[in-house]
Amino acid sequence: MNITSVNMKKVETEGRVRALASITIDDSFAIHDIKVVESNGRTFVAMPSKRNANGEFKDIAHPINNETRAKLEEIIFEKYKEIQKGKYDNNKR
Repeated sequence: MNITSVNMKKVETEGRVRALASITIDDSFAIHDIKVVESNGRTFVAMPSKRNANGEFKDIAHPINNETRAKLEEIIFEKYKEIQKGKYDNNKR
């Protein structure tokens, strides 16, 4: 798997979501609405999800293993740090 592009949009509203990311895998598959969230003093990546009938949120797309999750988080955090510093331009990786 090769993440061929990452687009990041900083969120400037109240709440825990700090940015939204979209990624493209192998120039052929896109995942949108990946969130960078700050909560309880830590920042983490939350995959796209929807609320089920019980009111619980369930991921609708997510990495299957820890290696893929770590790679995805590394790339998203890299772009998130760039937008915080004002150095991000939404170009391909």
